[in-house]
Amino acid sequence: MNFLDLLRALFALAFTLGIIGLAAWAARRYAPQLMAKLSAERGERRMTVVETLVLDPARRLVLVRIDDEERLLILGEGRELIEPRGPRAGSGAGTGADT
Repeated sequence: MNFLDLLRALFALAFTLGIIGLAAWAARRYAPQLMAKLSAERGERRMTVVETLVLDPARRLVLVRIDDEERLLILGEGRELIEPRGPRAGSGAGTGADT
């Protein structure tokens, strides 16, 4: 391998790293606006994840809101359990503590 081959390999490496750096800069600069534009075109979402809680490495609780109704999902180990969520605790419903 002579000096010209080594210089050509170093130039190719620098050029490749420069292209990767330029792509990373462009993604950080323009990706948030592009993603916001794409999500705005999709319209209103009916389902949102409200909260998640990791129980152990194999199981997780996920609170999902679908059309103004919240559902509690237990995910993991190949089983999913779906529970409808009752009224909120501070909604004024009876708490069962009558004294």
